[in-house]
Amino acid sequence: MAAVGDVLPELQITADPTFVVSTALATRDFQDVHHDRDKAVQRGSKDIFVNILTDTGLVQRFVTDWAGPSVVLRSIALKLGVPWYAYDTLTLTGIVSRVQDGEVTVDVRGTDSLGDHITATVRLV
Repeated sequence: MAAVGDVLPELQITADPTFVVSTALATRDFQDVHHDRDKAVQRGSKDIFVNILTDTGLVQRFVTDWAGPSVVLRSIALKLGVPWYAYDTLTLTGIVSRVQDGEVTVDVRGTDSLGDHITATVRLV
């Protein structure tokens, strides 16, 4: 069973353009900033970037890889920071911040070369 202070194994994911485009389309996010570099640049970005639905899925994967397939995620509260552009690498880290009545709370942080991309709190049983 998890204990407060347990540290999750770090996970690194590099977002090449195929990753950015395919994950956006897989989550039915057709915003052009996720698949058209020229339009992303016109809108002020330096490149295409990963969408929030992919971020949420990656946080879920990160926590369930650690906790195992039998856990049930009760909630994922996620806040985005800096963009995660194509060709950059995201590093996910996590720590158990609370264990009470069988429910575990994990604080997750995802950073890339620009800083904090994801700050999340995951509750699971």
